[in-house]
Amino acid sequence: MTVVIYLRLKKILELNKPKQVYLHDIAYISAAPKYKRKLLDTPIYRITEKDKNIVIIDSFLIIDHLTTIYPELEIQLLGPEQTIIQISDRKKPINIWVASFVWLLLFIGTAMTIMNFHYDVSMQQVQQKLHFILTGEENEYPLWIQIPYSLGLGLGTLLFFNHWFNKRFNEEPSPLEVEIYNYQQDLSNYLNHHENKLNDTNPSD
Repeated sequence: MTVVIYLRLKKILELNKPKQVYLHDIAYISAAPKYKRKLLDTPIYRITEKDKNIVIIDSFLIIDHLTTIYPELEIQLLGPEQTIIQISDRKKPINIWVASFVWLLLFIGTAMTIMNFHYDVSMQQVQQKLHFILTGEENEYPLWIQIPYSLGLGLGTLLFFNHWFNKRFNEEPSPLEVEIYNYQQDLSNYLNHHENKLNDTNPSD
């Protein structure tokens, strides 16, 4: 009697060293307890030093491998058709001088961008005009407007990016996190397409 097993692959798996990859590393399964543990501990692929930083495991190969070992099982695939394994080097300690240089470079670049933007839109003249409308007096440096505006600009940037060092203000993702997620999605789609294209060009047996 055929036993149906439901299999859902993980989209991405990150590893920092070569290792044996088991089914529980790259997939979730729904099965009877007598099969579930054996299936989850089934070796799928061994990552070696020869592998580059990205390895793609196709669902077809997994199903073929599992049905060879367990011919009485019928594998039903749900969700993604491939798992992308990203192999990264071990985390190296942060060089404080490099980090300081990058921080200083970004700080200067951001400050120049903000100043150039305010110069292009004539922000000082706008604040002077606003001061004249509210008080009826001319003032070249209306600090009571400029100082709160500067503080609000910094506070608004913090709220926009939703981070203060490692602290989050709420559960919503920041724009930077959304862009990183979109980049990861585009990268995964490209790698899946490239892998399928390579498979299509291979001659069949």
